[in-house]
Amino acid sequence: MIFAKLSKGVRAVLGAAVLSALVVPAARAEMLAVEKDELKFGFIKLTDMVPLAIAKELGFFEDEGLYVTLEPQANWKVLLDRVITGELDGAHMLSGQPIAATIGFGTEAHMITPFSMDLNGNAITMSNEIWERMKPHVPVEGGKAVHPIKADYLKPVIDSYKAEGKPFNLGVVFPVSTHNYEMRYWLAAGGVHPGFYSQTDISGQIQGDVLISVTPPPQMPATLESGTILGYCVGEPWNQQAVFKGIGVPIITDFEIWPSRSEKVFGLRADFAEQYPNTTLAITKALIRAAIWLDENNNANRAEAVRIISQPEYVGADEEVIANSMTGTFEYEKGDKREVPDFNVFFRYFATYPYYSDAVWYLTQMRRWGQIGEHKPDDWYQEIARKVYKPEIYLEAARLLVEEGKAGKDDFPWDTDGYRAPHANNIDGVHFDARQPNAFIDSLSIGLKSNQKVEGAEVVGG
Repeated sequence: MIFAKLSKGVRAVLGAAVLSALVVPAARAEMLAVEKDELKFGFIKLTDMVPLAIAKELGFFEDEGLYVTLEPQANWKVLLDRVITGELDGAHMLSGQPIAATIGFGTEAHMITPFSMDLNGNAITMSNEIWERMKPHVPVEGGKAVHPIKADYLKPVIDSYKAEGKPFNLGVVFPVSTHNYEMRYWLAAGGVHPGFYSQTDISGQIQGDVLISVTPPPQMPATLESGTILGYCVGEPWNQQAVFKGIGVPIITDFEIWPSRSEKVFGLRADFAEQYPNTTLAITKALIRAAIWLDENNNANRAEAVRIISQPEYVGADEEVIANSMTGTFEYEKGDKREVPDFNVFFRYFATYPYYSDAVWYLTQMRRWGQIGEHKPDDWYQEIARKVYKPEIYLEAARLLVEEGKAGKDDFPWDTDGYRAPHANNIDGVHFDARQPNAFIDSLSIGLKSNQKVEGAEVVGG
């Protein structure tokens, strides 16, 4: 903490090797000859930006000879655009952002990620009024709602809105956000159509039973309170904020919708990584160390992490609100606090490894809802995953950390082919094998099938 607050000049005089020896008493290999040492990274005010804050505050960036400025951004579009233009060297990104940019949905640019920032961490919150209308349909045991709470219990409420001629408005943070796909996955699993995109209509509301729109994360609670939206999917601390303010009820976490999938990544331009390979490795090393610190000793450091990111320059929310979901619990309805130890995972379960299978899942959801307008063969999904997710950079950074005594050899999946095992432990029980994306898409009850596309307001083909 002391060294992170020293001026750059003082740090330079002390020397990176001395700093590293003082902060982490471990053997070290020769420091990477970084090509660019002054860097600016962007982030959105969310709990899961924490690896960046820890890497800075605990001196992990400085250990690598990097002098990093962290700068909050107004929204996800601004953040992505500033990375693309070079105003930012990299950023805390939605896992879908580098993928979407690379395939040209939205602003086109070849982006990569060598590092997954976390698993899980989102939830869906409904207004108090909507929750009260849902409750008669929700099973109860011991006076408390039985989880997971499915969209089946929301469907009668949506149907009543439609019968009354009223729109059912929901908020997500960005069209290619994890939150958008999680909200849609949950709704569709309960028989609610979330709406299609087309090449000429990117609202995502074609044929939808609901109207999903975009709201920046920190504005979600206020937008809910005003009645502009009736519910939202967002990361923390903005679900717990609704509980503390008494304006809404988080009803399901993403861990219950689709457990242990990459939520955010560290994204940067492909040409940055090509031009500055050692710098990219050094960034990845520092972020891995931050992730290790966040999860080590059974999350013993989480309280300190909460204190750090509660500061205005980072998330700027009350420590109590951030801690409500970051220290192994999650509060649903007011007073209904439950143990959810894996709600925020930063390192265990190989959380930081950029799995191709995560990228493929995002691509299947883009195709399912029409953001990818035409059928693509299975090998196209694998090709794009390899173009964006870069486990080879990650594993080289990990190897260096192991050599330096800053990480254990068993901490990393050296022998993986980049694919998590096929499974069906998601909310709808549908089997997912990332090597067969089209079979997965075709098995989903709501959404485009292999040879279908959206033209105008109609689904054609198939």
